[in-house]
Amino acid sequence: MDIVNPLSEAAEAIIEAGGDALKSCYQCGLCTATCPWNLVRNFLIRKLIHESQIGLLELDSDDVWLCATCGMCVERCPRGVEIIDIFTAMRRIGTQWGVIPKALKGSIGSLRTLGNPWGEAKEKRADWAKDCGVKTFTPGTGLLYYPCCTPAYDRRARRIALATVSILQKAGVDFGILGPEENCCGESVRKVGEEDLFQSLAQANIQAFKRHDVKKVLVSSPHCYHTFKNEYPDLGGNFEVVHITQLLAKFIEQGRIKPTQSLKKRITYHDPCYLGRHNKIYEEPRRVLNSIPGLEFIELPDSREDSLCCGGGGGRIWMETKKEERFSDIRIQQALDVGAEVLAICCPYCMLNFDDSLLTMQKEGVLEIKDISEIVNEAIKVD
Repeated sequence: MDIVNPLSEAAEAIIEAGGDALKSCYQCGLCTATCPWNLVRNFLIRKLIHESQIGLLELDSDDVWLCATCGMCVERCPRGVEIIDIFTAMRRIGTQWGVIPKALKGSIGSLRTLGNPWGEAKEKRADWAKDCGVKTFTPGTGLLYYPCCTPAYDRRARRIALATVSILQKAGVDFGILGPEENCCGESVRKVGEEDLFQSLAQANIQAFKRHDVKKVLVSSPHCYHTFKNEYPDLGGNFEVVHITQLLAKFIEQGRIKPTQSLKKRITYHDPCYLGRHNKIYEEPRRVLNSIPGLEFIELPDSREDSLCCGGGGGRIWMETKKEERFSDIRIQQALDVGAEVLAICCPYCMLNFDDSLLTMQKEGVLEIKDISEIVNEAIKVD
């Protein structure tokens, strides 16, 4: 049953912008109760939705831009309301009216002109792979490795791509990259309301993939995985998409890679929102970690479908978050509380946020942040 109150013109505009779910909310408030923002501050999702329904929403409010699209509210909503779609629609209208936060403008400008959010030249996109012997993908190559803008350009996250390449080479995989022909997948820019820019980036990637006859794409980022797998098909981009944890689990099961080097570490694992809640991939990362000899695996509290967001989704990775409001600080403390020596991740955004938290919490040297690809690369044996 739809809401009783008649919809305002503003509500109709939000619905037209893609927020059709606005009609289904009956104001139970469970979204507010489950949102991780309420661990660090007040964030009344129910109030925002109600204001949208009756036409009182202020699009320049900071609250419109807080949602990290973690999906917890959708997971718990008794009616399955796609609350993320409502926020995306609010932001689309906000961008049309020019009320987008200043912190986002630089990244969006860079995406428009350079195809990445980090302000780096397209010609440098493959610089991370210069000394790795990685070839350019050509028709007939078995696998396209798409590392994500973050490992391609951010020096802290580069180690994710380097470890992945090392594993693929050890496993004898025929793969390549497209380097300067790659653009950002567009997932986060779509969530901040820049739909036209998302369409442009997506079409550029789809055409590049088709031009090179790409059939199968390997990704390191759950955000790229989600977009390539679930959103590109609607735009004509139909490719087999595999996240690195899925490939590692398969290779280990087949005996194609052998994690025989003992790693005597207490390791816990953080479920990224876009791999877990959004795409229900929970088991493969755990199977990979549990296959490594010597490793003691410990579950975090708030794991699997209850995993606590790192705070990087929905474009938040490009925005400043006050130190006292960082979910990543809470997650780091949870890892320390279970006695972990290593916090395993498989998302570049999570890596950046957790690394920042280690620095500001002065916990460097107490806990390591490692991508699963790094851990596996240390442990596998080459025949």
